[in-house]
Amino acid sequence: MKKIILYSILLFSVPFIWSGCKKSNYPGGTISPNIGLFDLRNLYKGSDVTLSTDNMFGSTSISAVVISDHSGKNLPAGILFVQDRRRLNELRGIQIPLAEASNYVTGDSVMINVEGAVLKRVNGNLQITNVSASAIKKVASNVKIIPNRVPSSAILANPDKYESTLLSIVKGTYNPQLAPTDVLSGDKALNDGFDDITLHTEATATFANTIPPISGNYLGIIVNKVGTDGKVVPQHRLRTASDIVTLSSVVEIPAFVISGFIADPMGTDANNEYIQFLATKDINFAVTPFSVVTTNNAGASTPVGNPTNGWATGDIRTYKFNLTTGTVAKGQFFYVGGANKLINSTGSTSIASSKWIRSFNYSTTNGDGFGTKTTNLLANSGNAYGIAAFAGTTVDASTRPIDVVFVSSGGSLFSAGPPAVGYRIGNTDLYDVIDPITLASQPFYRQGTNTLFFAYHPNAVADQGYYYKLGGIYSVTLGKWVKARTSTNFLLTKTSQLNEIEGVFPAPTADNPDGVPSTTLK
Repeated sequence: MKKIILYSILLFSVPFIWSGCKKSNYPGGTISPNIGLFDLRNLYKGSDVTLSTDNMFGSTSISAVVISDHSGKNLPAGILFVQDRRRLNELRGIQIPLAEASNYVTGDSVMINVEGAVLKRVNGNLQITNVSASAIKKVASNVKIIPNRVPSSAILANPDKYESTLLSIVKGTYNPQLAPTDVLSGDKALNDGFDDITLHTEATATFANTIPPISGNYLGIIVNKVGTDGKVVPQHRLRTASDIVTLSSVVEIPAFVISGFIADPMGTDANNEYIQFLATKDINFAVTPFSVVTTNNAGASTPVGNPTNGWATGDIRTYKFNLTTGTVAKGQFFYVGGANKLINSTGSTSIASSKWIRSFNYSTTNGDGFGTKTTNLLANSGNAYGIAAFAGTTVDASTRPIDVVFVSSGGSLFSAGPPAVGYRIGNTDLYDVIDPITLASQPFYRQGTNTLFFAYHPNAVADQGYYYKLGGIYSVTLGKWVKARTSTNFLLTKTSQLNEIEGVFPAPTADNPDGVPSTTLK
């Protein structure tokens, strides 16, 4: 009996003794022969790594899709670019020096035995070196690659994450703007509304002498370069001429943009809400009229349901101001709203000395053309509210705004129909009338990719006096936002001054050395 008990203890202990003999990160089950590039890249800690089943957690290979195409002669010769999403759906890519790299094209699915290969950083890029052609097995062709839109600011902030991956720079324009005869060859600063990234085109590329569009999508691979200061500089490299999708050959500049507003001042909202705009050019409203429409989608707003007449719905859903008198100069802020012209409702600082183009008591007066008198132009309920600016004073269900912003997403805002109904948007830093990736029509807020919005102020208590400052940089030369607007909500007091909503406020701090600037022109 003692022997039986002893054998049982020994048998029970074997798995624990065995597992204690060898360190492993593998959680159990059958080990995949393929290691994800996310994990493989993490093996590199600053010095060369010879790959083995030990440091690859039992794996021997990678399974990835080819993203390079050397037919355009714009990628580094003899380099195969592959990527995968095998780990946590995190996209990662890597370079493989290979004399036969040009034999593979985008969409080829490959299995590559990397056991014994060396992981090293070359010219700022992580590579798997010492891989022979015989170690690569092509298993499929024409594999669909999911479009990957990445803002340039994210690439510049983390080039290691995006290097050797295929991605789109969307709504790209050049900064500074190119001359009509300029071609792609060389290094160009490509701006997508978030930052500038270098678009590099070899002089020997088949499309080097192509004249690029005013605005376009640029599909390409991120290839790092080590700068003179030793820092890594990401470059965006097209593969062929077809990697450019033309969006526009015309620069459209709105006469003014929405730069801030107060929707819930400290005290009564009636006759005290206002919207701030920034002029991008000199405007004489008597000669060139415009209009501003607000939409309040609180639960009690009528008519209920999706807005079949869009911004022209009227009643207490939408309210219109016609801008038909007065002038503003390029770079000047101006205001539309209640007649009190106070910075934060009753008893607060007067801002009547600033430029007001249209103001009246909207709590006792109907809107210009549509909109019933109301105590709230903009919702406080948590449902969405919006502001739109229009060229001219005629606004109907089909009129497209020159600028538009929304706060929140609740309420009845859009129906796909048919027919589709909702609030129309324009081409702005936040919205696109045509999906820039799929090129599908999406003219309404909440349709397609038009789902971005600014958040309500963080304090749900009403009547606090939060001002929404929409800091951004609009380039009049390029006809686009070179820094997309972001909303900073800060509390106004009864003694707040005009410079708080027109200047840098809150002031710079150690944590935020730039402070919070207003929307600016460039």
